[in-house]
Amino acid sequence: MSVRKFLLPVTTSASAEAALCAALMLTKMWSAHLQVLHIRVDARDLAPLAGEGLSGAMIEEMISATEKESGARAFDLREMFGLATEAAAVPVGDAQRGRNEPSASFTTMTGREEEIIAHQARLADLTIVPHPLAGEDVAAADALHAVLFDSGRPVLLAPVKPPQSIGKRIAIAWNGTAYAASALASVMPFVRQAEAVRVLTSEDYFRRGPSAAEVVEYISHHGVAAEVGEFRPIDRVVGAGMLAAAMDWGADLMSMGAYCSSSRLRQLILGGTTRHVLEHATLPVLMNR
Repeated sequence: MSVRKFLLPVTTSASAEAALCAALMLTKMWSAHLQVLHIRVDARDLAPLAGEGLSGAMIEEMISATEKESGARAFDLREMFGLATEAAAVPVGDAQRGRNEPSASFTTMTGREEEIIAHQARLADLTIVPHPLAGEDVAAADALHAVLFDSGRPVLLAPVKPPQSIGKRIAIAWNGTAYAASALASVMPFVRQAEAVRVLTSEDYFRRGPSAAEVVEYISHHGVAAEVGEFRPIDRVVGAGMLAAAMDWGADLMSMGAYCSSSRLRQLILGGTTRHVLEHATLPVLMNR
């Protein structure tokens, strides 16, 4: 089992920098292909949102301004992509695909962002999403939700700052649930190449299911020796204790199941621990549900 294709949706150069650095690092690690995806808003979709009271000329002016801004943003992102791939010595184009060599491409599409990201993510081994706090990018949170809910594939939350390494020391947050098992399956290719693996567990986090010790036994069948690490909530916040345990151990990648309620309302869909990790993590976090 290996990782052969990454997807990185980008919106602004401010939020994309650290995520692109992490994505290129993973691309070289796996000799994989990285598809950087920028989605431009269809300015015509904004016309119905303008409401009544605006003249045709005002609407046309708004559409023209939107298209100009979108074009400038796409230019900046493509330029950043070119500089980053050159610095990382990752070839751009299709020639390297399937040749066990790293490669990258930049794609621009126009349409509904969440829908396009979800569709593209379904054919990626892992989608890397910029951290919402990087450049204060609200669209990054929407991209994260799109992958978690509508792609059926794992997502990697990139750190706010470019990482020094990814996947050398892996912390696996485990609570026995199907969500955690799904995340475990997604992180296993990384586990097989890691230098150290720790399974994090807590009585306050655990639900009914296999124990952390059983996870260690399962991982041993893949030729990897892991260990169990127990943590406690900090100020009754499980996510805070989990992140502290991972960081204190020196993890450069953490995996966890993304707990989501049945509600489709964006402000209610993520459980408290998941939400805390998303808001406060400084290391890459692989999630699945």
